[in-house]
This record gives sequence, C-alpha cells and structure tokens, in this order.
Amino acid sequence: MWDHVQWRPGAAPHDPWVLLGAVAQVTRSVRLGTLVTPLSRRRPHVVAKQLTTLDHLSGGRAVLGVGLGEPVDRDFADLGEETDRRVRASMLDEALTVIDGLLRGPVDVRGEHYSVRADVRPRPVQRPRPPIWVAGVVPNRRPLARARRWDGVVPIGQEAELTPQELADHLAIDGGSAPEGWDVVVHTRPGVPAAEYADAGATWSVRSTFPVRAGWEDEIDDLVRRGPG
Repeated sequence: MWDHVQWRPGAAPHDPWVLLGAVAQVTRSVRLGTLVTPLSRRRPHVVAKQLTTLDHLSGGRAVLGVGLGEPVDRDFADLGEETDRRVRASMLDEALTVIDGLLRGPVDVRGEHYSVRADVRPRPVQRPRPPIWVAGVVPNRRPLARARRWDGVVPIGQEAELTPQELADHLAIDGGSAPEGWDVVVHTRPGVPAAEYADAGATWSVRSTFPVRAGWEDEIDDLVRRGPG
C-alpha cells in the first residue's frame, strides 16, 4: 500500500496500516506492507507497533518499505512536517535504528532526533524481525547505500519504470556487496519479461495499479487472485 496523507488534489488515500490489517484477514500467502512509509513524518515506535501487529494478524507476512517520501509540499510542508531532504534522511536512518531495536527488544537509543528506551512486546512473528526494504530514486547513490544496510532495495525510475539494463547499472554503481538474501524490488515495464529483470538482479517484481482511478480496488483484487506471472 502507498503511504500518503494528501498526495495530490482529488486523491483520497486511506491509512495503509488499517487497510493492510483488513487484507491480512482475507489472504493467506500475500506479502503485506507499505511502499513506502516516510519515517520522518511517523513516530518510529508507532510504526514498530503497527508492523508487529500486522505480522501477527498475517501469520508472519509483513514487510516494511521505507523512504524519504513525496510530495514534499502536500504530505510534508502543508502538514508542518520537516521538508529538508538532508534532515529527513537523517531522521530516516535514526528511525530505522529505533525500529530495528524495538522489534528485536529492549532498546535504548539517544539520538539527534529520537530518544527511546523501551521493551515493546509482543515480538514479531518473523525473527529477528520483518524485512525492511529501502526505496530511492535512481540514480541517487545514498538510498542504495542505505538499503545495503538492511534487507532490500526498491529502486524507482524518475520518469518511468526502469529497464532491466538500468536496474543492473544502478545496482553496480557503488560496487558494494549485498547481504545474503538481499531483495531487489522493482516496478517492471509493461511487456518486458520478468526473467530479464531477474537476470539484472531483481528478486521481486511489483505488479500494481494506480490508486486514483475508479475501480482500482477491483484491479488489486484481480491481481491477487491471478497470482504471479
């Protein structure tokens, strides 16, 4: 689910965590999470509790996608939230440390943006915690470097979905190594075989719909029922 408050004029987004809890009750194998939650406008301890609750409701199918978030005007400035990208990036890194600690249990963090001392229970179903995927616009290097410290990356094209070659080039820009089991979650171009993205390094192919036009809920339902392919 997308995680927006206003997004753009005419849009009417719901809270993703409430929606995901409902979806968890009527699915059995679908991975459930946000793409993406901007942690700088959410309290990390609240996100940790929401993620853990979703993991329990779904029997261990939750995943957390994070990023800086857009649009800066409507979803940040208009709501009195931080707009500076560097500050939001710093808040994102620190919030991830807090969330990781809370999910693993007991944590004591004294940082620039957050001070948290807690032992939050219950623990997630997935151990040591649900996967964390970090999104970033290609060709920016910092989101990729941040993602290598966690469980996966969600590279986003500036104007359109990445081609398999653009994906491969992006993953190679810093020459960094990824941890074992690291995920590469990519929005694929229509008509391009998923195998070409897999060869470029992708492990997950995102099939989605635009959550504004009438009938998008039915489109999502149809995608889930048809399964991968």
